Amino acid sequence: MKKIIPILFVFFLLYGLNNKEEIIIPNYAIRFRVIANSNSMKDQELKLKVKSTLESDLNKLMSEAKNSDEAKELISNNLSSIRKKVNEIVPSNKVSFGKNYFPSKTYHGINYEAGMYDSLVITLGNGDGNNWWCVMFPPLCLIEGKDNNSNDVEYRLLIKDIITKYQS
Repeated sequence: MKKIIPILFVFFLLYGLNNKEEIIIPNYAIRFRVIANSNSMKDQELKLKVKSTLESDLNKLMSEAKNSDEAKELISNNLSSIRKKVNEIVPSNKVSFGKNYFPSKTYHGINYEAGMYDSLVITLGNGDGNNWWCVMFPPLCLIEGKDNNSNDVEYRLLIKDIITKYQS
């Protein structure tokens, strides 16, 4: 019996690594994106500062939303506050909320398809630099900083749980 437990553990771990069930980010998802002015170190640092400054406020807002309609309303109602905070860091910017194009991305084994998505996009200066983005509703940005040591299987399971929780 003692030998079977490690064997079962290895089996389930391997099954989880090989289980390629596709996780699809739902159409009602809302993304958050910050585009740097350029790829200079200073501009990339400013991008991350804007992201960090807004992240806790946005996470709090999204935790109040029960569905994507409520999330959109909360974002719309707080755009002036968001703009004010961005202006304090980078006066030359554009804050927009609506449908925006996102390229495809693979992160922790999850494919984020290219397309037009509801999103809060903050463009700093000319917007010629690399960007940072995440899915803020359902609140998938929340998990980014929690445990950077998690493996792809754990990450995929957590994403699946969060998406299931917010299904309409």
